[in-house]
Amino acid sequence: MTRAHPVARPQRVETIVVGGGLVGLTLAAALAQAGMDVLVVDREPPATALAPAFDGRASAIAYGSRRVLEGIGLWPLVADDAAPIAGIRVVDAGSPLFLHYDHRAVGDQPLGHIVENRVLRHALHRLAATLPTLRHLAPRQVVSIDRDANGATVTLDDGQAWRGNLLVAADGRQSAVRAAAGIGVRTHPYPQTAIVTTAVHEAPHRDVAIEHFLPAGPFAILPLTPAEGEPHRSSLVWTERSVAAPGLLALDEPAFTAELAARFGDHWGAVRPSGPRFAYPLALQWADRMVADRLALVGDAAHVIHPIAGQGLNLGIRDVAALAECLVDARRLGLDVGQPGPLARYAAWRRLDTTMLGLVTDGLNRLFSNDVAPLRAARRLGLAAVDRMAPLKRLFMQHAMGTTGDLPRLARGQPL
Repeated sequence: MTRAHPVARPQRVETIVVGGGLVGLTLAAALAQAGMDVLVVDREPPATALAPAFDGRASAIAYGSRRVLEGIGLWPLVADDAAPIAGIRVVDAGSPLFLHYDHRAVGDQPLGHIVENRVLRHALHRLAATLPTLRHLAPRQVVSIDRDANGATVTLDDGQAWRGNLLVAADGRQSAVRAAAGIGVRTHPYPQTAIVTTAVHEAPHRDVAIEHFLPAGPFAILPLTPAEGEPHRSSLVWTERSVAAPGLLALDEPAFTAELAARFGDHWGAVRPSGPRFAYPLALQWADRMVADRLALVGDAAHVIHPIAGQGLNLGIRDVAALAECLVDARRLGLDVGQPGPLARYAAWRRLDTTMLGLVTDGLNRLFSNDVAPLRAARRLGLAAVDRMAPLKRLFMQHAMGTTGDLPRLARGQPL
């Protein structure tokens, strides 16, 4: 991507979002619901992005994030395929001690829901098609960007040029928009790979998620809704050492099933994998800045964290809620949404949450992804101790639900 003045006469919108993934389309929908004229430039052909083989992951949608999705009209489109999280059980390998979170300790709402990413993508594409002020161009690539004091212009691979008051980078951890703006990143690759697949088991999961800590990393078992012929399903996020992951992925079905079952345990009877296997390298990454002149970063373009707590997409959704509020508030005052004021407010608002959650997930991964005897003994005692401390457990659950801190209106269940 180069920074060159386009030849074509640009078409005007208020905001240009580069990246049509889960975070980019969620932001665009939020802004369009508030009446803003938004363009989404999406490099993926819709048929590719919506195919089952594109993304095998399922995401934890915290209660606060569910409120955001309700506020933009997305939740009704995914609710039937969202498995509630009634409880979370945290277990250290080989230990009879555990930590159990029960949603009833903090109210009558589940701690969150597990929704397959493909379900979210389909719903976002359907929602976007209903919003008259949202243009979703796909597949299109940005070939040049020009930002100046008055706005940002992007030229696409089909020769079209578009100009907006604000440019938003929602194009992932390898963000080309971020790189073109000269914003650096601090990256710490983990020597771990997440193997993702779906497991079918004999007994029902009863809406309980399990985080099973093994020496190579966490083995997460996340409840899913039933599918045809598969009444009891869970999504697996199996963190493995990167050197071992290719061998596991290459195993034939019986051998892979045996390895999976050895880690899955006997919680819900016999278990087998269902569907394809996916692999995702893991890293901790922060952009040096979340904003620049006429530019804001959201989602993985701004931060990438370990999946140990299932908070990656929730961070991106909170970015969406905060940025949308900053922009809509400025617009209602008759201000230019791309000016420094709204962007500075957004960056300051999101700094603590993104930094602290990155550090917490990094620390948890370092603490639990090892087999050092003194640490193993200490963390097992720690899990058992926290399990007996009801006030502390409630605080941890409220944080996981995304209901604490300085929350945007959407995350509080209020209109944007």
